[in-house]
Amino acid sequence: MDVTLEELETFLCIAHVGRFTEASRRLNRSQPAISRRVHELERSLGAALFERSGRQVSLTEAGRALLPHAEAVLASVRDAQRAVHDARADAGTRTLSLAIVGTLADSHIVDALRAFESRFPQAEVELRTATSREVSALVRTGEATMGLRYFPDQDPRLESIPLGAERLLVVVPASYPVTATRLPDLRVFEGERWLSFPPERGRADSYGHLLERQLAAAGLTEPAITRIDSLTAQRRLVEAGFGIALMPTSSVREELRLGSLRAIEVESLDAGLPVVAILRRRGHRGTLAESFLSMLKDHTPELLTW
Repeated sequence: MDVTLEELETFLCIAHVGRFTEASRRLNRSQPAISRRVHELERSLGAALFERSGRQVSLTEAGRALLPHAEAVLASVRDAQRAVHDARADAGTRTLSLAIVGTLADSHIVDALRAFESRFPQAEVELRTATSREVSALVRTGEATMGLRYFPDQDPRLESIPLGAERLLVVVPASYPVTATRLPDLRVFEGERWLSFPPERGRADSYGHLLERQLAAAGLTEPAITRIDSLTAQRRLVEAGFGIALMPTSSVREELRLGSLRAIEVESLDAGLPVVAILRRRGHRGTLAESFLSMLKDHTPELLTW
């Protein structure tokens, strides 16, 4: 059996994005080249790894069996490269690779990054923004040394280090008839359409379940909830008057500044989005990652409310 790292990298990219065309774009390879890599991998393993349905693809049983091992192989190779580079006295510029949920890349993270660059002026920071699920995938495969995401990841291969919880506000369109900036409870919103994320399967603490729990606690039964798997889309729909939403402060900071959205603080709202740092258990971290994690903890109290 002759399996290459390029083939495993291609397999993982397709598995995570669900499309050959998107994998081609992300890997900067032609689609025929991507298809050839998959064909060679399937030939070497003697099994089909993907089921194709139009432009979408999903993993076969063999593909699901391969997935964690392919992630572990690539992560180990990348760990080895970083460990050797860090150990060399003449390594020159070292790199800290971070994956961050886009809404967390705000002034708080910038403060920690500035402190990091001040201490390590020769270091380079590779910063990628992604969804929470994608952040975990990037850390699992070693593409990122550390990730910052919402909610702990239950994958036993990952370590979730709590950093705090970001406050949630009720976000409404600028023309919303309730003009108060603070309310005692959620009952004034009875009958409204809410926008929220789909609940994550097997996770009672997911963002998608959070709104349901808060509405139930307020006595709002059978609320109208439209599930949308995109915070950006939710913001645009709230702006258009399609519904209202429960959102983290950082995700609507610019819209609040521009006046296209308004935020209402609810006194009885007992909700926050937990923010965690994600690292691979037994993965190579190095001085840069450990130092940045320490700086994140130092800056967390300024921006996140426990």
